[in-house]
Amino acid sequence: MDENILGIAAGVLTSISMIPQLIKVIKEKDAENLSWVMLSVLITGLSLWVWYGFLKDELPIIISNSFAVLVNIILLVCFFIFKKS
Repeated sequence: MDENILGIAAGVLTSISMIPQLIKVIKEKDAENLSWVMLSVLITGLSLWVWYGFLKDELPIIISNSFAVLVNIILLVCFFIFKKS
């Protein structure tokens, strides 16, 4: 298998992995079972991958991880909007 295809496939799957969770949270307007700490750590790690992608000039790393950062930031915002006091 071509390593570029492998990298792109990994990036796509990783990037879309949280979309079902995001859809569920938005539909149910309930983010009580999410951990804001986990989301914060994940966003930090993904952001470092984006930075690494820029340093290595690797567009697939930059694009896939930027998308994942965006999805997880939206999920984190939903956590704070929908959390029950």
